Amino acid sequence: MGDVQQYFTDHGVRNFYSVSISGYHIAEAGANPITQLAFTLANGFTYVEYYLSRGMNINDFGPNLSFFFSNGIDPEYAVIGRVARKIWAKAMKLKYGADERSQMLKYHIQTSGRSLHAQEIDFNDIRTTLQALYAIYDNCNSLHTNAYDEAITTPTEESVRRAVAIQLIINKELGLAKNENPMQGSFITEELTVLVEEAVLAEFDRITERGGVLGAMETMYQRSKIQEESLYYETLKHNGDFPIIGVNTFLSSNGSPTILPKEVIRATEEEKQIQIKTLENLHTCYAEASKKQQKNIQSVALQNENLFDALMEACKVCSLGQITDALFEVGGQYRRNM
Repeated sequence: MGDVQQYFTDHGVRNFYSVSISGYHIAEAGANPITQLAFTLANGFTYVEYYLSRGMNINDFGPNLSFFFSNGIDPEYAVIGRVARKIWAKAMKLKYGADERSQMLKYHIQTSGRSLHAQEIDFNDIRTTLQALYAIYDNCNSLHTNAYDEAITTPTEESVRRAVAIQLIINKELGLAKNENPMQGSFITEELTVLVEEAVLAEFDRITERGGVLGAMETMYQRSKIQEESLYYETLKHNGDFPIIGVNTFLSSNGSPTILPKEVIRATEEEKQIQIKTLENLHTCYAEASKKQQKNIQSVALQNENLFDALMEACKVCSLGQITDALFEVGGQYRRNM
């Protein structure tokens, strides 16, 4: 990632984000909103510290950073953006001396995939609408609303149109959404903001005690915490303490069975063969050029030069498999601890 940002800085790339510092996958794996936010911001600050250690200027890369959060149904999600911006702006200004543009945290929201259920599948649009409201009222920079049938399949044309309509109706028809920060100043929003910020800062302390983000990863702290919170959520879901309408409570008269969508999208055999043929054509067409580029990325990797710079050229003639195999030969292949 340092190589990516160095390339962006050297080439003056400004209106494209070098990284999406993501918490979405953390939430999808089972983390609660506090843990998602704390781990994501901590990762962001780790990027900042590393980039600075490479001699980059905070104001050269600060505006190139963006964030990506999941919005579930929990109340904390109503303030996830404002808390993130508050913590980020304070740190960038007071600790790193960054300018105003670098202090501005840009973030994307995607509604929660984990909250989509195969039972009473039509209800998913209702959950997505409420999650979209959280995001828009909290002033997210961009928003993705999930299609209701993503609980089972790749979205269909019809379900995607409904997902887009959720945003359009909120933005074009809902009067309150035309006002920026409509919940600002209300007791619950202000109280939640304070509580969530305190909880995130407390999690920062726990990460710091373990040697920061990278140190905590060595003992699999983040992974174990996410797994514990995932198990807790699943336990509440299965024993009914966390009510999910149409899934574990208020079931329909036929027991709320899994509902299959009208259309289940899968790649056809013809589409698969076209992709395989395209790959074979690439290998044939650039046989000599790809060998040269593979040797080049191996050399760059071994000499610890900017790998992203080399990859920008290699990907013009090499497949992803060729690139990864070339790097495996000189760097080994990662195998995670179980």
